[in-house]
Amino acid sequence: MKKSVLPLLLIAISFASCKNEETKVETEVKPVDTTTEIAVEEPITIPDSATINKAMMDYMTPNEAHMNLAKENGIWDEELTMWMHAGATPQTSKATAEYKMILNGMHQEMTHKGDFMGMPFEGRGTMSFDNATQEYVSTWVDNMSSGVTNMRGKLDKETNILKMEGQSVDPVTKQLKRMKEVITYIDSNNHKLEMYDTGYDGIEFKTMEIILKRRK
Repeated sequence: MKKSVLPLLLIAISFASCKNEETKVETEVKPVDTTTEIAVEEPITIPDSATINKAMMDYMTPNEAHMNLAKENGIWDEELTMWMHAGATPQTSKATAEYKMILNGMHQEMTHKGDFMGMPFEGRGTMSFDNATQEYVSTWVDNMSSGVTNMRGKLDKETNILKMEGQSVDPVTKQLKRMKEVITYIDSNNHKLEMYDTGYDGIEFKTMEIILKRRK
């Protein structure tokens, strides 16, 4: 009996010792980080039907900017100077363009026809004024490329210069490159259009200048 009691006593002492050690272990209390901001989602405000209707009517109604575009309606003679790359010998040619307003007078359509390096050239562009962003937006396509160029920008009313920027895909590198267009409205019958491209060295250069004169 005594032999059997001893192991049980040793087990009991060992168990009690472990319990005492556990009670001596202090629990580490981490400080609460009060600097963390909890993001609170803003409630979604759904506009009422009257607000929506007014915004859509404003969006689809021609304004002063569209009226100014309409003043360019007519036939324009163009003198083109082109540079294939920075420092290249300029090439010159002539073309004509017809400007007219389309789609309820909200968009200007331009059809250009001429010759480029002995080949017939035709290009079509649009110029719009986005009532929502208060920016001019242009598109361009022609018979010598399968891409579409988009640009947007704002008119400086003091200088009467419209600066637009956009991107196009280079057919060689297949990478996007930055482009820029600057239109100087000299007077109602004379405009200057300048195009800027980005070379393979990443440097911007002037690739085209067009002097436009309205045919009387």
